[in-house]
Amino acid sequence: MDTTLLIREDVATALRAGRPVVALESTVIAHGLPRPQNLETARAMEAAVREEGVVPATIAIMDGRLVAGLSSEQLATFAATDGIVKVSRADLAAALAARQTGATTVAATMLIASRAGIRVFATGGIGGVHRGAELSFDISADLPEIARTPVAVVCAGAKAILDLPRTLEVLETFGVPVTGFRTIKFPAFYVEDSGLPLQTRVDTPVEAAHLMRIHWEMGLSSGIVFCNPPPSASALRKQEVDAWITQALQSAAAAGIRGKAVTPYLLNYLAKASHGQTLETNIALLVNNARVAAQIAKAYSALEFSSRVEK
Repeated sequence: MDTTLLIREDVATALRAGRPVVALESTVIAHGLPRPQNLETARAMEAAVREEGVVPATIAIMDGRLVAGLSSEQLATFAATDGIVKVSRADLAAALAARQTGATTVAATMLIASRAGIRVFATGGIGGVHRGAELSFDISADLPEIARTPVAVVCAGAKAILDLPRTLEVLETFGVPVTGFRTIKFPAFYVEDSGLPLQTRVDTPVEAAHLMRIHWEMGLSSGIVFCNPPPSASALRKQEVDAWITQALQSAAAAGIRGKAVTPYLLNYLAKASHGQTLETNIALLVNNARVAAQIAKAYSALEFSSRVEK
């Protein structure tokens, strides 16, 4: 028995029955969005998953326990609490030992989801290779986690503040399939098309589920990245976003911002520079990704069920 992991009862029941579950991260609640939008968005993401007939499981660390599926009350408390630590894979043991409450990054959320038996995870954008990484070696732990953890990640590509060509190169080196969902272009978080092509695409949740099944049946242990562009009505223009990012990076460098503080700083700067436009797009793509992830999880669950019946 895993004494470090607590799975909410309805999540555990769904997993035992082979019904679909979608994991959701908690860093976006504690560090990615301001109040009250953080709680509103977390609830909207869970609602989008439930509307597809799928069980949502927001993942976090609460009082030194890994939690797969925050309750409604825990979600509200989490969104209102100051000083919640940001926890990636390397921080998990220390956070549990200190009985901390922690917000899980993409990497930590994937790891916990896999331990719980959840195969599909929705987030905004994955981390990747930071600009200037050839000097700083600043590469997100998300990339090696995706390479070793068999969970499908539905995202709007990688965060636009990153070095996107190098991020794709690292994913390819790690053997991670990066597949467009109804697109053949790599999205850049706020932007539908980063200008970088993808090699493969799927057009339906069923096609995505078949890809997942074949990938893992072959014994390949990596995750799969499904790139779902932000909704067209909410997407921003690449040239405008690029200009804001240049300003944000210059500001971060001048302020000496480094490490885990970089991404929240840059996202907050972009929200101010864009007069809230990037925040609106972020929220729209988060909810959209949750919905698509639920559709894929449902299709994968049905595929697995039919496979068991045939046997």
